[in-house]
Amino acid sequence: MSTETYLNHPTFGLLFRICLVEESQELFATLYAQRLFFMVHSGPNGLKFEPIGRTDARILVENRLRLLRRAGQAKEQEQLQAIYKQTFQ
Repeated sequence: MSTETYLNHPTFGLLFRICLVEESQELFATLYAQRLFFMVHSGPNGLKFEPIGRTDARILVENRLRLLRRAGQAKEQEQLQAIYKQTFQ
């Protein structure tokens, strides 16, 4: 079962979640073009959208893939690898 998470950005519309980066930080991309990336910070004051470049987003996903591999979380790694290929290749 895959769980997909979407957010509505006030300017750029619907974003989909690529992966968790750190506690209360997630990487999102625009749904249709998959060209704009945002680090979304969730906190007590709500959500904060921080735009980041494609290269930085790719590095974050690659780091997350390495972390999942080291932790032995094969299912999560496979799901993220599929998203990685779809988004960056």
